[in-house]
Amino acid sequence: MKKLLWILILAFNFASGQMPDISNVWLNNSKAYTGTIGDRGQQLKLKVNISEQNKKNDQEYFISGYSLVDGHYSKYEGKITISKYKDAKRKGVVFGEYELAEEAKGKHSGIFKGKLIYTFKWNKKTEKIEAQYIELIGDWKSYDATLDFKTRLKNQ
Repeated sequence: MKKLLWILILAFNFASGQMPDISNVWLNNSKAYTGTIGDRGQQLKLKVNISEQNKKNDQEYFISGYSLVDGHYSKYEGKITISKYKDAKRKGVVFGEYELAEEAKGKHSGIFKGKLIYTFKWNKKTEKIEAQYIELIGDWKSYDATLDFKTRLKNQ
């Protein structure tokens, strides 16, 4: 019953322009998102340290943290924007976009930009969200426009 209520609230709020605050989801339980960057599949880690819902646009979240590739550590700031929500009996899916700008520190700094999918399951017995899966698929482009790589990240 709580799941149905939560889903109805989420659906109503989303339809009426009022998104519940899910900023803690992007923090990923204090774990880094892991994935790859580039054709050679270099390891990429992205850690979100701060996540806040925009008070003027509740479907937008401001996030900041750091990225790590081959020992290159860069702080970033950016946003996640929710664009769509779908619900099936025991599964919910949230779609959105992200844009994260790293500190300008030379050739290995740039902007991450792409789409995100957040999938979760509802456990009727515990009445909690479980099996959260977040995937970020996009590109990273250096500020000097000399580097352009595909990226793929997921939560752990």
